[in-house]
Amino acid sequence: MKEVEALAGQAREAARAMALASTEVKNRALHAMAEGLLDRQEEILQVNAQDLAAAEGKGHPSAFLDRLRLSPERVRAMAQGLREVAALPDPVGEATALERRPNGLWVGRMRVPLGVIAVIYESRPNVTADVTGLCIKTGNAILLRGGSEAIRSNTAIAAVLTASAETVGLPKGVVGIVQTTDRAAVHTLLKLDRYIDLVIPRGGEELVRTVKEMSTIPVIAHEKGLCHIYVDVAADISMAEEVVFNAKVERPGVCNALETLLVHEQVAGEALPKMAARLESAGVELRGCPQTRAILPHLTKATDIDWETEYLDLILSIKVVGSFEEAVAHICQYGSGLAEGIVTADYGRAMRFLREVDAGTVFVNASTRFADGGEFGMGAEIGISTQKLHARGPMGLKELTCAKFIVLGEGQVRDSRRVGG
Repeated sequence: MKEVEALAGQAREAARAMALASTEVKNRALHAMAEGLLDRQEEILQVNAQDLAAAEGKGHPSAFLDRLRLSPERVRAMAQGLREVAALPDPVGEATALERRPNGLWVGRMRVPLGVIAVIYESRPNVTADVTGLCIKTGNAILLRGGSEAIRSNTAIAAVLTASAETVGLPKGVVGIVQTTDRAAVHTLLKLDRYIDLVIPRGGEELVRTVKEMSTIPVIAHEKGLCHIYVDVAADISMAEEVVFNAKVERPGVCNALETLLVHEQVAGEALPKMAARLESAGVELRGCPQTRAILPHLTKATDIDWETEYLDLILSIKVVGSFEEAVAHICQYGSGLAEGIVTADYGRAMRFLREVDAGTVFVNASTRFADGGEFGMGAEIGISTQKLHARGPMGLKELTCAKFIVLGEGQVRDSRRVGG
């Protein structure tokens, strides 16, 4: 599709200019974007209401609608996120690890932008502002392809960001949005490796799998968030109740929400009735293993499918385990690698959990809802990587750069008699 290729070509040209943009200019752009969002808030909310009405007409669940919905508070949060990114140190140009070689050469590394980053995402229009801000700060150009459900909202937000960036002198094409909802546009985008340096998919399993299978461009996957919390035999039950409730109920439709609760059998009789009563009062449907249902007989029976399901809704599966080791084994088998947590007062088991659980973020005595770039002081995040190469966990400014070697000399030449390359 020629339109998509033209956008990518513009982004490549913009990326060359962005790599040389000063921190001052980038920060001015971010502040201008924040002001633009606030100035045109009513327009953004009006088109978002149209997206919401269309989604409601298609029967989407409440958690989906929550991800799609914007409000004055959420628009202000997008603007504040841009300002916070502006306040963060600029990683571009940072020289590190300079070492002097025996021949007098200084060898080190310098952080540089990745180039052009394409983000393919679903249903959360605030992502449009978050990822754009991070890319601008790190000197990258960005191509946005949001889901069809949020097409009006994403287009309106991107228009504000683009106009604001150009008012302070950033190059045309630094922010591009694919405005067609035709899936063929994604297929085209994923083959443009001569223009695009990295693709980041954010959405459901089907989207991520499709991008990974079709892309000729390197991909960093933001895959599903099947998060667990294990309530240990040494847990403070009151603390566990608060942590579990927050992790499940505060915003169930996001990737760092709790999906499976694991409880040690020695505290299950005390902990589960209290937790269940509070969760059910908030509208959570509980599904339990046989031991759980022996304590709470009214619960729906959990099946093997429940242990591998990211609900993104007010549904929670519960499993009673006989040991710390069984809890870790369950997480190892079913976890997605995004975020996992333990509630315990036992220091040794807490440290074992940190070492033995393989995830991008591992929590001790805290809600998994904190697995977020903004909460970690990154200002915002472009995604949460569930893989291990290049970046893992919430991806902020540093993760949107790479390092090149720099060598400082005084006329040294290599001795051809030395063995090597």
